[in-house]
Amino acid sequence: MRMDARGGARGQGPEMSAEPEPVDVPGPGQEPMEVDARAASEAWESLFRAQVTVMRRLQADRIWDELSMREYDVLFTLSRAPGQRLRLRDLNRSILLSQPSLSRLVERLEQGGLVERCAAVEDARGTTVRLTAGGAALQRRVGRRHVRTIHRYVAGALSAGELATLTRLTEKLRSAQADIPEEPAGPRVAASGLGKDVHDARDGGHPGRGG
Repeated sequence: MRMDARGGARGQGPEMSAEPEPVDVPGPGQEPMEVDARAASEAWESLFRAQVTVMRRLQADRIWDELSMREYDVLFTLSRAPGQRLRLRDLNRSILLSQPSLSRLVERLEQGGLVERCAAVEDARGTTVRLTAGGAALQRRVGRRHVRTIHRYVAGALSAGELATLTRLTEKLRSAQADIPEEPAGPRVAASGLGKDVHDARDGGHPGRGG
């Protein structure tokens, strides 16, 4: 059962026949409106499954001989940061890894000469991770091949207009989260289904970050 992670879209049994509960989900600057809980769940299920399907194809690409998808994700994130550097805690917000796992990954990248770690200027207790010239060159080289694969699988399914609509909707969904209050605390249920699927499909990396 994965009701905790993806809105109860699968594995709920007879309860699914009950009428969905309307949920008020106000958008930024909008009045609260009733949204069907089942519609939200089915939309999330569709988005999640599409991501998993494409990610598995990207993960099977033959470009990951020089570095893993996890490592590429770190290099890509740093390449887009101001000065190609980020504090470790800020890098962690963009990477689907625990803090200890990310620290070990960064250590391996540093040993390979792809990143450098140093004390944060504003706080000597913090750690800043900076992309090296070698790391930037490797990210660009792998990224060019990666984006061609992304184009094949994504643009091969959607038109230019559909891609623009998809981008607009996913950006809206992402940015709106800051204004939507969290669910009230209740009994904790392990999100094993989502965690396993995301780990298997993404290998800890980002879904389709190109060059």
